[in-house]
Amino acid sequence: MFVRKSRVMIETERLTLRLPIPKDHFNWVDLRKNSIEYLTPWEPVWAQDHFSKRAFSNRVYWAKKTYDTGRGVPLFMFRRTDNALVGAITLDNIRRGPAQTGTLGYWTGQEFTRQGYMTEAIKGIVHYAFTDLDLSRIEAACLPANVPSRGVLEKSGFKYEGVAQAYLQINGRWCNHVLYSNLRGDRRGKTDVR
Repeated sequence: MFVRKSRVMIETERLTLRLPIPKDHFNWVDLRKNSIEYLTPWEPVWAQDHFSKRAFSNRVYWAKKTYDTGRGVPLFMFRRTDNALVGAITLDNIRRGPAQTGTLGYWTGQEFTRQGYMTEAIKGIVHYAFTDLDLSRIEAACLPANVPSRGVLEKSGFKYEGVAQAYLQINGRWCNHVLYSNLRGDRRGKTDVR
């Protein structure tokens, strides 16, 4: 039987990953607002009240409930040197039984790109998923044109698996996504398929 800790905190070399809490609201709003042009081409359309305190409170409630019920691990990423919010990473759709799998999603603020933070966070949560959660497979998907996201997945040990047609609505349109996976004890070789 899997027993979940009441709190989750993942420490990497430069980051602390933890569940969001209400006092993170203003830092989250600042980071998202300062990164609007960078984030919106890759994300679902934001709700009208995206930045409201109520919407953020719902996000915090959802994160705690998702973690408490074992369906996911939605974490905020903080730089350890100054506690700056860097972005978020979520292991969601955790399926038990014969699947033992989950789906990875992530974003980072524009000012923190190309510094290796997301690669570090992905490696941290994948290690946590394989060791603490006893998962066997982590799946991830991104838009084919999102070369930086594809690169970070590949640097983090994910392998290309194919294309899913009309996988998610991104920026108001149904979009194809490239699919990646990371397997515990993966023996597959590097793939160069694009």
